[in-house]
Amino acid sequence: MSKIGLILTREYTTRVKKKSFILMTFLSPLLFAALMLGPVIMMQMDTDDLKKIAIIDDTKTFGKLLPDTKSLKFEIVEGKNLDNFKGKLEESGYYAVLVIPNNITNKQENVFLYSDKQSSLDVNEHISRNLEKAIEKEKLKANGIDEDLLAKSKKNINVRTKKWNKDGEVKESSTELASGISYASGFLIYMFIFMYGVQVMRGVIEEKANRIIEVIISSVKPFQLMLGKILGIACVGLTQFLAWVILTGLIAMGGQFLLLKDKNPEELQKNLTENVMDANPVSGVIQTQPEAASLIKDNPLLGDALAALGNLPLGQVIGMFLFYFLGGYLLYSAMFAIIGSAVDNETDTQQFMAPVTIPLILGIFVMMSVIKSPEGALAFWFSMIPFTSPIVMMARIPFGVPVWQLALSATLLVATFLAMTWFAAKIYRTGILMYGKKASYKELWKWIKY
Repeated sequence: MSKIGLILTREYTTRVKKKSFILMTFLSPLLFAALMLGPVIMMQMDTDDLKKIAIIDDTKTFGKLLPDTKSLKFEIVEGKNLDNFKGKLEESGYYAVLVIPNNITNKQENVFLYSDKQSSLDVNEHISRNLEKAIEKEKLKANGIDEDLLAKSKKNINVRTKKWNKDGEVKESSTELASGISYASGFLIYMFIFMYGVQVMRGVIEEKANRIIEVIISSVKPFQLMLGKILGIACVGLTQFLAWVILTGLIAMGGQFLLLKDKNPEELQKNLTENVMDANPVSGVIQTQPEAASLIKDNPLLGDALAALGNLPLGQVIGMFLFYFLGGYLLYSAMFAIIGSAVDNETDTQQFMAPVTIPLILGIFVMMSVIKSPEGALAFWFSMIPFTSPIVMMARIPFGVPVWQLALSATLLVATFLAMTWFAAKIYRTGILMYGKKASYKELWKWIKY
């Protein structure tokens, strides 16, 4: 086995055996699965805490129009005022007292909710939403406007996007779905590059501090050591990423099965229909084939999302994600290796971190703009610049990118990585043996010219 292969194997096996790696590999999917299952769990939860609210209604009309819910019960109290409840609210058994002024339909825009504790947001929203509807109906009726006719005149418009291919074939698409995949892909690239790039820097600093580097460097060339370390940590990152994907999927499916196995399919379908805009249309809930077909039939938005997902270039998205993850990581890890070889401890790295972190953070900001305008000049140029292309190009790919632009961006990224590796190797071979002297940018330039 080559010396680079030996170093790669050592870096890989040493890191995957660490308790921190094993712990994060198994804990992170639990967190991801909790985020996926959280909305489903909350959808199943019923609160047993019934809140009774007394209503002092000066209008004698709107108080009785407030509907009760599973957790709220409204009661109109006659012949009582606020003084009857002051200091006695808990004894009276009420959660709060709602006062509806007599002039609420004219100038008054407020109703007043008195309680001995801060009322919850859902209580306030329930009251305001239903009172607004009641007052609107009353005003329509007073002005002789037919409420049913007005309701029929309202129409919700959903923009369904379609794409033509070169042969004129029409396929379903989804701007929302493409935007979500763009944001997730770009952010994951940013997170992985930074997280595993910093590991390269810390590994170099640790070996310098322990003087292990002096022993290693007697057997291998500095360039072989740097490249083996970078590739080894890249394999660690890919291993952890694949483990996260597999474990998250298994935990999510198992959790859905345990949570929903005893649920009535008709009730479950009704809940999904009401929450389809808030739920994940892809992961969804485990259904039998007839139930899934019925759900899609009754929910055009869900069917459109699934059709759009099928029409997305998922193979290209996954393939380019792996390429830009590896390309971006290799580029930035060479830069992190430079920082690690130039300092003796992690505290001294701050002066060199700005040139590395600024392009990454800039890529995240540009990505936000790119999602809104994936074909714009800003999107094009920043997807070509190698220091931002791993994030920005991944944000563009779900919207469709010409092949020549992908090829040019990939070529520039690879060429820049090779050039950066050459610079990094020249600095690395000198820096890893420098102790006790704080390096500067001027000093780094001298090392390059040696």
